[in-house]
Amino acid sequence: MAKKNAGSSKPVLVIIGVTAGMLCGLFGVGALLAAYVSRITEGNKMIYTNDYESPLGHILLAGDKQGLTGLWFTEGGRYVGLGLKKEAHRWETDYFDQTKEWLDIYFSGRNPGFFPRIHLVGSDFRNRVGEILCEIPFGKTVTYGWIADQIAKERGIEQMSAQAVGGAVGHNPICIIVPCHRVVGSNGSLTGYGEGILRKKALLELEGNDMSQFTIPTKGTAL
Repeated sequence: MAKKNAGSSKPVLVIIGVTAGMLCGLFGVGALLAAYVSRITEGNKMIYTNDYESPLGHILLAGDKQGLTGLWFTEGGRYVGLGLKKEAHRWETDYFDQTKEWLDIYFSGRNPGFFPRIHLVGSDFRNRVGEILCEIPFGKTVTYGWIADQIAKERGIEQMSAQAVGGAVGHNPICIIVPCHRVVGSNGSLTGYGEGILRKKALLELEGNDMSQFTIPTKGTAL
């Protein structure tokens, strides 16, 4: 069993470059799981690795002293190990245990209902996009434009570029758990997934989405 915080069913999410109070929640059936946000220094780097065998291929896990920082499919992924230091070494941690439990439940077709301890490391913008991704319910999707509208409203500006959001979503280092696969094009196109379009389709199918509303792009993008 994965270890959780004493006295709480809510796993910790540690984020660099965001203001305190920003929450990353997962809306399950009858449950809202929020994450705590802490400020830490830039000195924490990815130094630990582990792995997981999934039905969709081998997965590389990475983390630091604060939590999970990376989760990539090692075959066909566009940004496998991005930011991972050469001195990183295999290690067992409580958050890797949490992550593997989460993945076991997820790949059985169920909503895990909790988060492993996650540490988002990136710019304020990318971290905010990551938080919004975590708010997309299991079995649901949103568009890049919808995320752009949310950020524009928060910033009090008329509009935010959907392409900029697409860049942040596409570079998400913690796939599946920070569910970038739940973002689709405005026309229903399954575009912009760094782990491969067929995996994106498989993950959406696993969550019980009606796949008739989506299309697989043959070229280009549709944000």
